[in-house]
Order: sequence, then C-alpha cells, then structure tokens
Amino acid sequence: MEVIQQFPTYPGSIMATGQIFSRTTQALFYNYKQLPIQRMLDFDFLCGRETPSVAGIINPGAEGFQKLFFGQEEIAIPVHSTIEAACAAHPTADVFINFASFRSAAASSKLALKQPTIRVVAIIAEGVPELDTKELISYARLNNKVVIGPATVGGIQAGAFKIGDTAGTIDNIIQCKLYRPGSVGFVSKSGGMSNELYNTIARVTDGLYEGIAIGGDVFPGSTLSDHVLRFNNIPQIKMIVVLGELGGRDEYSLVEALKSGKIHKPVCAWVSGTCARLFKSEVQFGHAGAKSGGVMESAQAKNKALKDAGAVVPTSYEAFESVIKETFEKLAEEGKIAPVKEITPPQIPEDLNSAIKSGKVRAPTHIISTISDDRGEEPCYAGVPMSTIVEKGMGVGDVISLLWFKRSLPRYCTQFIEICVMLCADHGPCVSGAHNTIVTARAGKDLVSSLVSGLLTIGPRFGGAIDDAARYFKDAYERKLSPYEFVEGMKKQGIRVPGIGHRIKRGDNRDKRVELLQLFARTHFPSTKYMEYAVEVETYTLSKANNLVMNVDGAIGTLFLDLLVGSGMFTKPEIDEIVSIGYLNGLFVLARSIGLIGHTFDQKRLKQPLYRHPWEDVLYTK
Repeated sequence: MEVIQQFPTYPGSIMATGQIFSRTTQALFYNYKQLPIQRMLDFDFLCGRETPSVAGIINPGAEGFQKLFFGQEEIAIPVHSTIEAACAAHPTADVFINFASFRSAAASSKLALKQPTIRVVAIIAEGVPELDTKELISYARLNNKVVIGPATVGGIQAGAFKIGDTAGTIDNIIQCKLYRPGSVGFVSKSGGMSNELYNTIARVTDGLYEGIAIGGDVFPGSTLSDHVLRFNNIPQIKMIVVLGELGGRDEYSLVEALKSGKIHKPVCAWVSGTCARLFKSEVQFGHAGAKSGGVMESAQAKNKALKDAGAVVPTSYEAFESVIKETFEKLAEEGKIAPVKEITPPQIPEDLNSAIKSGKVRAPTHIISTISDDRGEEPCYAGVPMSTIVEKGMGVGDVISLLWFKRSLPRYCTQFIEICVMLCADHGPCVSGAHNTIVTARAGKDLVSSLVSGLLTIGPRFGGAIDDAARYFKDAYERKLSPYEFVEGMKKQGIRVPGIGHRIKRGDNRDKRVELLQLFARTHFPSTKYMEYAVEVETYTLSKANNLVMNVDGAIGTLFLDLLVGSGMFTKPEIDEIVSIGYLNGLFVLARSIGLIGHTFDQKRLKQPLYRHPWEDVLYTK
C-alpha cells in the first residue's frame, strides 16, 4: 500500500488575503550581510522609491550604524542589538528578513513574529529543524501573519520591494523588467528557478507583478496555494504562473482551490521532476522536499491533477513559455490587460572597486607606503618576506633597518642600533619621562596613557637632542670649524651645544653608556670621524667646565653620522634627510618606550596609590 506523506493542517484564517508588499514597505534585516542589503537598496533606487526599504539592521550584541548607498547618496542605516529594540525604533517596518543560520533562525523568527509591528517573516536559512518550522507556521496562521521560507531566496513586488538577493543582480532585474509592475503573479518552491521564470515572463508577457519563492524545505511556512489565493485577490494581477516540484502534496491544495472555484484567474502551472520516473530507485533532488514518496507525489500525477482541475499545463517544461505567452495574449485580446507603459530605469552608480577592476575608472590612492606590504600571503618589510626575516635569524636592528631605512644594513650597523636601544631603554625613575609615567600609572590610567605621558616629555631638554647633535656637529665638521670656533660660535648665538653637558656626569666620571658606544664604534666602524671631532669638542668644553662632557645624545648623534657615511649605503642628500626629519630621535623614543612600559607595569604590580607631591618639596612664595 502506498504511503503518502500528509502535510499538517493549521487552525485559523489564511495567512493573508491580498497584497503583502508595496512601494512604502520597509524591512528589518537580521544578521548583517552587506551584499543583499545593498542589492535591496539598489532595487529601491531603480524603482524610484523615495525611502530605502531597509529601515534597520539587527546584529546581536552590536549597535551603531552601517554605511551603504542609496543611489548616489551614502546613507547610515541604524544597527540594533535586539529585535525588540529595532521594532520599537522602526514601528512602520513590518517585514523581518532573517539571515540567521539554521541553528538560530527559528528562535529569532519566533521572536519577530511576536512583535506586533511585524507582519511578514522571510527565513533564508536551509535546514531549520522541522518541528521548529511547524511551530512557526502554527503561530503565524493563528496570528494572521506570513512566513516565507525556510530555505527561500525571498520574494519581490516589481517596482516596489524585494527581499535580499531575490532576482539576483541588477542586470538580471533590468533584463526581467522588475523595476516596474506587470500583470503576472508567480509562485515557486525554487529561488533559482524563480529567476529563470522571471526572465521568461518578461519575454512573453508585460512582466511580473509579484513573485514568491516559498522555499524548498519539507514544511514551507506558506504554500503555493496560499500565495495563489492572495494573487487571486490582487486586482493588478491578471494571470498566475505556478512552478511546483515532485515531492510532498502542496500542489493538491491548489488543485482543490481550483476545483472549488476559489480561483477565477487563469493559472499556468508546471510541476518539475518528471525525469524521476527514469530512475529505478527513489531520487532526492536539490531541495529537502523534492523527493517523491509515491505515485501521488510524482510530477506526472501532480501535473495531471492540476490540468484536470482547470490549470493550463504544458506537455513539458520546454513548452511552459508558450503556454504562458498564449494565456497572456488571450487576456490581452479580450481587453482584460491594459498595455504597460515602458519606462527607462535610472542608471545604478557602479561601486568604485568594481569600476576600477573592470578598468572603467581610475582613482587616486589616499596613502603611499614604501616600507611594508600586507597584500600577499605574508607581510613584507621593505620587500623582505616575514618568513625570511625569521628564517635568517634577523634581530630588532635588522627590522628597524628595513622599516626605517628601507634596506638591509650590515650586521655591525644593526648591532649598533640594538646597543643604542638597550642603553637608552631606561635611566631610572627620577628622569622626567619616567616620573610622568609613574605618576600617571599611579593615577589608575591604562598602559597607553601612562606611556604617552612619559613620551610627551621627550624634547630638546630630555632625550630629544640626538638629531640636533648630529645636525650641529655635521655642519661644524663639514665647515672645518675648530672646536673653539664651533663652541664659541654657538655661544654667541645663545645656543647650547647639543650632546654636550650632563647633570650628574663629570670629566672624571664619564657616562658608561658613551664609553660603550665609542668602544663598539672604534672596533667595528670603518670610520669614526664625526665622533672623533665630537671628542675634540668635548676636550675643549671640559676646559671650561667639568660637567660639559659628551652625553649619550651626542655619542649616538655623531656615531650615527659615522654609520650612515661609513656604510656607503646612503647618499649625502639621504643622510641630510635622515637627520632633518627625526630618525635619530626615533631611536630614543623607541628605546625609552621599553623603560616607560616597565615603569607602568612596576607601579601597577606594586599597587602604588595615587601620587601626591610633598609640601616640603615645594617653595611657596608670593
């Protein structure tokens, strides 16, 4: 005995009795997807809508705005974190487009159906559990609401409103004349075949008025007959086209409606899947519901039943177009269809990225970068892949040489850079930068704030004299000034010699950091002419005062000049540019950041309280 799968029946009235979309329909879009939303907005513009069809976006856990285009104009669509908040903010939006996954689609759809402002819910996901779907269907019918899907691409009212990716690209929409209404109502289980039929309808009739893909799951939220009965009540629809498929018994409810005289408009119908009889065993087609459970669910049985009930059914799918054409032409001859005025749709502005790829436009870039590139499989520093840097055992000095100087410097150069970073990383808690960082950290501020408060003290009086030292010593050396001429000339200008002088160190107690740098340079550098000149200047300044010793700024500044010149890898204009735009001070900033971060962590680890400067350390005066 043949087993026939019975579809559930639900109490309550039919989901809707007429038109469910219009030119003013607005939707809430659940689970942000840029492309389908933009396609909806492009369709709006194509149809000449005054307001966008997407009123708001629901992205659980996120709020704000999403920028999209409405024609030439860029608009900001509100983003809400909950369905309730979105419905409250947009009370005129009565369509809920659900792009959630099959795991959460039922719960979010049920919540949307419970909102008084929502009339239609479209569920895009495939594979929603059947029990959940049945509960959604029951709730929707009891509350006179519409569910389209699951496993649907959606629906469209030509010239008015469309759901998500319905009808595909703008080119296809224009080719199918969906930017203006025709006289045909269409319903199908398949979204892909809907696009095919929209094209067919546009070729042989005056076009589509409304099209719905109910979805291919076993239990669709609304049936073929639900929508055919709606179409029957829409005056603008003069004929109906139905595309069913083998499996299930949905088409038989349409047969009953035809037999009982509930449908008085011509219905052209075809049930696909007639090839299933060629297979010896049961065949599962693309949709979950496209599986014949017996003779009654076969495409042949359904086509015969529809034809016997009065539908216009072709002998094959290939003949479907001719049947639709003949039916339309007959209605036109009888004067039941008025000619549709053709209009020229506006040109949809092409996205810049798309236009650039197609070679239609050229656009200037906004940023130039010559030091790194992250577009390939791995980032590159000055053309050197990250993997090469790691495999060759390059260090921090090598990375600095690539990113700052755009070349791989010799090993002694990168070692010198690393020594500078190590020696300048910290100079105790009492210097101004460290003090500022400590005070800020103890005020409860975050790492970045504490770091920046210390870095902002770097300048001509603290750690920022390396560039000036290099600049003045280079100028004096190249002008062949004697130490006396250089120092006295600076004195006449009221300028202290950068790189000379220390608050603590003396001629008989030199800065160990300076000695280490000089030793390394004399051992490894091809030439140390700028440093030796600075030593001569120091000898003269020490004759004037015992604290006028070379400090670390002077040592790094002059030795970096020796590095740049001695390496033979830089031209004179390049060296001048490096000194003038702050490369050398950058070394101190980089190095001292290590220590300032350390002081921040130290204070937080010690749980030090808010710092208050002691009264006894302040001179109060009138």
